[in-house]
Amino acid sequence: MKIILSILAAVMLFGCATSPPKNLDNICSIFEEKPEWYREAKESYRKWKIPIPVMMAIVHQESRFQSDALPPRTKLLGFIPWTRPSSSYGYGQVLEETWDVYIRNTGNRGADRDDFGDVMDFIGWYCDRSHRKCYISRKDAYNLYLAYHEGQNGFNSRTYRGKSWLIQVARKVKQRAILYSAQLARCRGKLEEKKSSGFLGIF
Repeated sequence: MKIILSILAAVMLFGCATSPPKNLDNICSIFEEKPEWYREAKESYRKWKIPIPVMMAIVHQESRFQSDALPPRTKLLGFIPWTRPSSSYGYGQVLEETWDVYIRNTGNRGADRDDFGDVMDFIGWYCDRSHRKCYISRKDAYNLYLAYHEGQNGFNSRTYRGKSWLIQVARKVKQRAILYSAQLARCRGKLEEKKSSGFLGIF
C-alpha cells in the first residue's frame, strides 16, 4: 500500500510540474509561449532593476527552465545512485537556507522555488544584493552569475579564480544574456501590445 501511495504521489508531482518552453534559445519564443512569464519577469525588473535578459540567462543555466530541477545524485562506488550534493531546487537551483533568507528579507511568504514568478523575484533580489555588496553593475551578467554561484562573500574573496569550469560557465551566461537582449529588443513591442490588450496572464 505504501508503495502504491508513493507512486501516486510521484505521478501527481510530475503532473504538476510546469513543462519548459519548446525553444530555449529564443527569449521571444519563450515569452510568446508563456506570456505570464514576461509579466513576472517585468515585475521583477521593475522592483530590482536587473535586466530581464540577465535573469533569464541565469535561469537557463541553472535549470533550463525546468521547474522541478534537482542537482544530479552522487554515485556510491562510482555507479550506485546516492544522495544529492545540496538542497538546490527549482528554476534557480536555490539552496533551502538561501531561500529562507530571501523570504525573511522580502516578506514574500509562501514563495516557492518551483514557481517562475517567485524565482524571478528571487534572482532580481539576489543580484541587487550582489550589486550593492560586490559593486557589480546590474547589467554585468558575467560577474552577477559568479556571485550567484559563489555567494557575495565568496565573490568578494575571489573563490572563483581557481575554478576554470565556472569561469567558462559564467562566460556562457554572459553570451546568452547578450543574445536574449538582442532578441528581446526586437519583440518587446509585440509583447507589450499583447499585455495592453489583455492577453498576458490569461493563458
